[in-house]
Amino acid sequence: MKTAAPPDRPARAFPAARHRPAPRRPSPLRRRLTDQARAYGFLIGGLLCFALFSWYPAIRSVVIAFQKYTPGAEPEWVGTANFTRVFEDPEFGAAWRNTLTFTLLALAIGFAVPFLMALVLNELRHAKAFFRVVVYLPVMIPPVVSALLWKWFYDPGAGLANEVLRFVHLPTSNWSNGSDTALLSLVIVATWANMGGTVLIYLAALQSIPGELYEAAELDGANLWQRIRHVTIPQTRFIILMLMLLQIIATMQVFTEPFVITGGGPESSTVTVLYLIYKYAFLYNDFGGACALSVLLLIALSAFSALYLRLTRADD
Repeated sequence: MKTAAPPDRPARAFPAARHRPAPRRPSPLRRRLTDQARAYGFLIGGLLCFALFSWYPAIRSVVIAFQKYTPGAEPEWVGTANFTRVFEDPEFGAAWRNTLTFTLLALAIGFAVPFLMALVLNELRHAKAFFRVVVYLPVMIPPVVSALLWKWFYDPGAGLANEVLRFVHLPTSNWSNGSDTALLSLVIVATWANMGGTVLIYLAALQSIPGELYEAAELDGANLWQRIRHVTIPQTRFIILMLMLLQIIATMQVFTEPFVITGGGPESSTVTVLYLIYKYAFLYNDFGGACALSVLLLIALSAFSALYLRLTRADD
């Protein structure tokens, strides 16, 4: 006896999918609070680092300027005695005079040379990238290495500078070893080491000037100097002024070049304010006098910084 075959059942191609609820999105308020908490977390971390390594040392220096401070001993409040002792130091006047002279020479040399070099680079038609790298290369050299290199250049015996002068049959110089030429020698070093960044900023400003202005000046018969005077300088005057103020602030804090190359000599002709602060703190072990000098330098630099902030705010 034969049994009937069971009826065919349709095969399931895929198992039945379970219904999963869609993920719940956070509300806009919660998402906004999360983003703000993350942003404030990064901000607080940066502010703490800035307060620890910048604000606290500055405030602490102002306090020590009015104290007799010796490491390991209890500070003693002495009022303005540190300032009086610093004012009576014979090197105080020389340090400020050298710093101001260095700043003026740096403006005359280190301000004009980068602008002229930017004008030359802006007119080049070939190998622009190569010359930009060449100009910026000194900035990538560590300052101490750069100062040691120039110290060898300035050697009055077998230095490269005097060898070049002998080759072209010109009189040699004492360079950094002469009291009348040492400060100018340091200005040349600082200009060479820091010129690259300034040149690139000037070059960017020059390339943002509309070409129609130069075309109109040429149609009016203006020569190269007239185009620079009536088009280039007016169009870049704000950048020029800003870089001038920043250069003043930077050059008044010069330290590496006199410390490495001349040691403040000869005859204190290259002692700057920052180098004198170093001598008070680490050679004389007089931290009160060093902080008093730092406060005076801070007041001088704050005036230029306030002028810089006022001008940038006015431009905005």
